[in-house]
Amino acid sequence: MAAGELLWLAAAGLAAAGLALAEPRYRPDWASLDARPVPAWFDGAKVGVFVHWGVFAVPAWGSEWFWWHWRGEHRADYERFVRSRYPPATTYADFAPLFTARDFRPREWARLFQRAGARYVVLTAKHHEGFTNWGSPVSWSWNSLDTGPHRDLVGELGQALRESNIRYGLYHSLLEWFNPLYVADKESGFKTQSFVLQKTMPELYDLVLRYKPDLIWSDGDWEAPESYWNSTSFLAWLYNDSPVKDTVVVNDRWCNNCSCHHGGYYNCADKYKPGTLLAHKWEMCSSIDKLSWGYRSNMHIDELMDEASIIEELVQTVSFGGNYLLNVGPTKEGVIVPIFQDRLLALGRWLDTNGEAIYESKPWRVQMENSTDGVWYTSKGPVVYAIFLTWPQDSLLKLSSPVPSPDMQVTMLGLAGALKWQKSPDKGLLITLPYVPPSLVSAQSGWTVKLEGVK
Repeated sequence: MAAGELLWLAAAGLAAAGLALAEPRYRPDWASLDARPVPAWFDGAKVGVFVHWGVFAVPAWGSEWFWWHWRGEHRADYERFVRSRYPPATTYADFAPLFTARDFRPREWARLFQRAGARYVVLTAKHHEGFTNWGSPVSWSWNSLDTGPHRDLVGELGQALRESNIRYGLYHSLLEWFNPLYVADKESGFKTQSFVLQKTMPELYDLVLRYKPDLIWSDGDWEAPESYWNSTSFLAWLYNDSPVKDTVVVNDRWCNNCSCHHGGYYNCADKYKPGTLLAHKWEMCSSIDKLSWGYRSNMHIDELMDEASIIEELVQTVSFGGNYLLNVGPTKEGVIVPIFQDRLLALGRWLDTNGEAIYESKPWRVQMENSTDGVWYTSKGPVVYAIFLTWPQDSLLKLSSPVPSPDMQVTMLGLAGALKWQKSPDKGLLITLPYVPPSLVSAQSGWTVKLEGVK
């Protein structure tokens, strides 16, 4: 029996032995698991950084789905790319030794993410290609210790992030496109579970017991039902008996027909924008490279999100009660390229001034100002924040939704002193903003007024 299987069975045995321990106990069914509250740290965090890193950073072309597009779909453009760049008979496995992570400096990454304002970071421990960024005992020779970097990438980054007081999340794909065990299970109509019992579950238990992640970002769920994945059994152990049972956060990708219905917080879909306030905690994941999550050496500047677009997505997401997870794809050497660093640092500078309206905030009774373009609201107790993305004409900001009181105070984050305001002739209020030179207006991507004493 494989070491990973023994580990998984031991953990499952602990779960069974602990059935009579402290209440409440979560049962391995969605009705029970969905009743678990999302740990409070996640809602307060608001801002995270996603890191897609793996062997797909070697070809660095197309997307992180390179192997599938090349060998699964036999797309002509991918086949031409490989023929033009690599020797005949090249296989995807030949890329692994070139995934060197030679310039990976985890503490530098942590400092960058801290300066970006990230309260949590999610690293791809394993993508759909199956290569694990740690020494998985059930991924023989297809992991970052046995080949390529010969380093524990998951462990090194985790240590650096925790030294910087940043929460650590791990992305893990349930499926692996070309794993023979998964292919056989798929051909059986998922009536057999060899891949789950020998690969998926041992790895999930190993990640939790070894690294104690704050978040598990599950993916690769869409082809098979829960009865195949054993997801509910794993989540019951995770919530009841794991070393992170009280703090761990999970998403909603644990089986087909699960997204937006079951699990922890909701992802629903990549780059999900509900456009309304949701009753359930959710997260929007987005990528600076609009065409890929993994690094592409041939990306163009017009294919990347600019600062204004990032700030707009962040503000809209938080106003509707979501978290914002912004992705970068490092190179095969472990470099986060300067253009990605620039975008992250711009986000951090904006949060340095406006973060009071983001971190630990709650949605207000109104999320957006219909009468004014680009005004979004958040709140903290009795304090309301109005975040406006376009500087108003004549520096006069009209807000129709707040109901002012005589002793209301209006200030702007980042500036000292109160702002003058008056009741609007119809409803709401008019705020006189300070003079800002046009050059500075065009260089910024949003401002926040703080309203105290409004209804």
